[in-house]
Amino acid sequence: MKKLNFLTLLFLISGYMFAQIPGSITPELLEKIKKSYNTHDAETKAISNAVIHNDIKKLVETDAPKINVDHNFKYKVSVKGITDQKSSGRCWMFTGLNVMRPKVLANANIDGFEFSTNYLYFWDQFEKANLFLEGIIATSDKSIDDRTVVWLFENAIGDGGVWNLFVDLINKYGTVPKDVMPESQSSENTGAIQSLIKRKLREDGIILRDMYAAKNDKKKIQDKKIEMLSEIYRILAISLGEPPTEFNWRYVDKDNKITELKKYTPKSFYDEYVKVNLSDYVLLMDDPTREYYKLYEIEYDRNMYEGTNWRFINLPSTEIKEFARKSIIDNEAMYFSCDVGKQLNSTEGYLALDNYDFESLFGVKFGMDKKQRIQTRESGSSHGMALVGVDEDANGKITKWQLENSWGGQSGHNGYLTMTDEWFDQYMFRIVVNKKYVDAKILDYLNLKPIKLPPWDPMFMMEE
Repeated sequence: MKKLNFLTLLFLISGYMFAQIPGSITPELLEKIKKSYNTHDAETKAISNAVIHNDIKKLVETDAPKINVDHNFKYKVSVKGITDQKSSGRCWMFTGLNVMRPKVLANANIDGFEFSTNYLYFWDQFEKANLFLEGIIATSDKSIDDRTVVWLFENAIGDGGVWNLFVDLINKYGTVPKDVMPESQSSENTGAIQSLIKRKLREDGIILRDMYAAKNDKKKIQDKKIEMLSEIYRILAISLGEPPTEFNWRYVDKDNKITELKKYTPKSFYDEYVKVNLSDYVLLMDDPTREYYKLYEIEYDRNMYEGTNWRFINLPSTEIKEFARKSIIDNEAMYFSCDVGKQLNSTEGYLALDNYDFESLFGVKFGMDKKQRIQTRESGSSHGMALVGVDEDANGKITKWQLENSWGGQSGHNGYLTMTDEWFDQYMFRIVVNKKYVDAKILDYLNLKPIKLPPWDPMFMMEE
């Protein structure tokens, strides 16, 4: 009988040991699984050949976008112009400003206008830096491994955001026209500056924690924080330009008349041309993982130390849609956010549940509902756009909606996206609507004490 060498014996023993561990993949289990995949089936072989050599998304694209898409709408807000956020996560800023832009067009009697998103981006980043540093100071007595501390360092800063961040920025800093503070290379391509500021803030966070551990007094720590903010301001000003405190501006109206050159502050400009009280708006959300008809608040979901956390009333989408319909019919655009990447046919500018059929290609069912997709982090709000149109059939039933996007005029359908009402139910997450379109009994929930959620809640996801 042939002797077994040491390595062969060790291999056999280890294989036997692994085979005895419950849950491991044994040779017998693997053989059973392999037999379930019939490599001799002609249909399976054909599908495999196609998938190996082609883009999967092209293979599963259905005819629905080409057959069903109708980009006409019975009701549409009077909007003009398409913006482009370029390679940045500022969709929430563009969306908020795009919702306000029709007000400027009407109040100034002009055909075209665009706000400076770069201006708001500067102050958003500066305020977020301060919020992070204050968060580090407030948690300096906690372990570096504490979940909140870990979350702060992981999320030191970002260019994403949601409606309440937009509101706080406008109320504190106002707005300016785009030609007063144009885009820069860094504002249109935020990756590099984001990386640098994150690195600096994380370094600053460690310094502040060390100062606390060394028992420095509060004033000395705050003085150090101010030095750190000065460096962040310098990085931002060099990369984006320094925001104006005053500026001169005039325009040509629809009658081809040029106005007098006038001096404004960012706040006075907003008050004269936008004239919107942002406290008149309410954030409504459809999160089936939480109890409906409750008020919720997410900790640290803001960009200012003194700002307001994200608060929302949780409602079924069926109710939210009725308020949205009223707003559009009354010519009022809304802030809208969703999981835009799900079933998006970007060529046709169409969002529908049957755009892509992965199940037929692979013979595997994908069956999670909206609640399960949120719980497993498979789905969440990823992008903000302006909701501007709604269409109905002859019986008054909503069939589809229109979104004004911020990906440029060449994307989608001339810069717009059309979504079916069914897609709305599955992948819409939040809408900001004027309170005058919302039932009084729903608004009463704003008077309740909000249920506080941690910053690592699935719904914290910032729109980009």
